[in-house]
Amino acid sequence: MSKKKVVVFGPGPKFKGGLANYTVSLAKAFDRMAGVETHLISWTQQYPAIIPRDFIDRASREDKMAGTNIKVQYITNYNNPGTWLETVRLIKEINPDLVVFQWSVAVQGLPLGFIARRLKKETDIEVMFDLHFVVQKEQSGLDKVLSKYGLSVADSYVVHAYKTTEELSELLPKTAFSINETGQRATDGSRTVIKLYHPVYDMFRPNPDLDIDATKAELKLNKHVFLFFGFIRKYKGLHHCLEAMAKVVKQRQDVSLLIVGESFWQTLDQTKFSTRVKQALFGFAKSIFLSKQSDEKDYNPLALIQQYGLEPYTTVVNDFVPNEAVHKYFQVSDSILLFYEYATPSGVESMAYNFKTPVLATAVGHFPETVRNGVNGYLARAEDHQHMADQMLLSIEQPIDRDQVDAMARTFSWDNYAKAIMNR
Repeated sequence: MSKKKVVVFGPGPKFKGGLANYTVSLAKAFDRMAGVETHLISWTQQYPAIIPRDFIDRASREDKMAGTNIKVQYITNYNNPGTWLETVRLIKEINPDLVVFQWSVAVQGLPLGFIARRLKKETDIEVMFDLHFVVQKEQSGLDKVLSKYGLSVADSYVVHAYKTTEELSELLPKTAFSINETGQRATDGSRTVIKLYHPVYDMFRPNPDLDIDATKAELKLNKHVFLFFGFIRKYKGLHHCLEAMAKVVKQRQDVSLLIVGESFWQTLDQTKFSTRVKQALFGFAKSIFLSKQSDEKDYNPLALIQQYGLEPYTTVVNDFVPNEAVHKYFQVSDSILLFYEYATPSGVESMAYNFKTPVLATAVGHFPETVRNGVNGYLARAEDHQHMADQMLLSIEQPIDRDQVDAMARTFSWDNYAKAIMNR
């Protein structure tokens, strides 16, 4: 029997962040399937050159592809359309049955739409988009145009929440969709939408030898630890976490907020001339295309620590964490705070489940689909700091059974996810 071939397109293992982890994990899930040959085609540069941020993971040392047969090729440069053509030629040369594009930001609609259109015109390869969102977190005037250009030619889609399906229908109102949770492809001429979930990351594991008490002492943590983990972005609501924490410490002082993450727009050397040029050009572009309320230029939630006198109750690791160090921050924490302002399925939530960590989240986006009150976490009302604080206190007084968290997480496996995409 001939092998099925699949191409996963997205940021490869040299990039930092959740989407790179996701792309690698999906490719590895296909690689574990019998009779599947897997290729990972990656960007070399994911975004316009003016964006003032370093996207390369320069901290992790482990080989994410060790023990696999995956063929990884870095080829697609956002800023060089010639490489878009090279990408089309490479995919045609591989001649896969399926290519799965990772869709996470509208600005990539131009190259991805170009590549997808050429493949649709010149081959019989099934073109699928794995949608991490449709309506972008920070909307610009161009987003809808770029999203429609990028997504309108796909044969099929994967979504992680029903809300994303609704957004796709609104973006492409003249397109007929057939939605299922099995992976079966539509035969009536409509586009298939496979509603799945954000799988639980398999690249992060607890260290059974970690001395929890010693690590907590080293990090200067109190008895009950709430964790904020990941890039510091406004939509992720660190400011809400700190506002709620200020209310919690008025009722009990045996708590800590552990903040672990890189400030998203502060990764380049601010003294370099090239950084200042990028910031100026990027700032000008944002002023034209991005609404003022979506601009994060002056977002500095860490200032609230001093404002509310939270120094005795907070520990801040304001840096990118290498993959091999992730485990210790989850292992010393009792729950993770996801007080997002709006949410697409969250990689941080997936990481938490890998460590059986209960989730405290706002009832926005997909969270009501994945967080069951009292089972694997607690939901708080968005923008309601008192209710957030109440849920934090409730998680201490009525702690979630971690075995319940684990039981729910087992249904969110990468292997089941990959099988649905391959319709097996």
